[in-house]
Amino acid sequence: MNALIVDYGMGNLGSLRRALERLGVVPEVSGKPDTLRAADRIVLPGVGSFKDGMANLHRAGMVEPLRKAVLEERVPLLGICLGLQLLADEGDEGGGAEGLGLIPGKVVRLQSAGGTERIPHVGWNEIHPSKSHALLTGIPKGSDFYFVHSYHLLPVHPDDIIATTPYCGSFVSAVARGPASGVQFHPEKSSRLGFALLRNFLGI
Repeated sequence: MNALIVDYGMGNLGSLRRALERLGVVPEVSGKPDTLRAADRIVLPGVGSFKDGMANLHRAGMVEPLRKAVLEERVPLLGICLGLQLLADEGDEGGGAEGLGLIPGKVVRLQSAGGTERIPHVGWNEIHPSKSHALLTGIPKGSDFYFVHSYHLLPVHPDDIIATTPYCGSFVSAVARGPASGVQFHPEKSSRLGFALLRNFLGI
């Protein structure tokens, strides 16, 4: 299997690469559009600002090739943390920018319910699947995953939501639409169940 981790200068890719290697896949790490042609699976990670992330993808010439790979070639893609957010139509962070438009919706800042919850949301928290999806096979309701974020996706279509997390009221923590999927948490930092989710993605 040819798995590609998209390197666009946003975050440490080492832990994700090692996680995939432990699952028997030797991923390519690249920010060159040509590498998408041979990819059977695409992982779009990321930590940082939505606007900066999109600027870096545009600078690398990756935006349209990523859209083509998913929408036309139907290559499964997993967005992680900022990578999930970049799948949206647009995001507010950093002054606002257009996203990849793979999952209709907008990325907005978390709002603490009554001012009692800290933002950014950092640490372990549970996810609650809202529908059956191959990405979450074998992952029980209420399983804990590791989060680090201040923004979240508001999908246009409720059917694109596959899991939510009870923080700041409730936010969407996993989405899927066709071959595009994303998780707000970090599976590569989430121990056994995180590895199970990555294994599920490789099997889609």
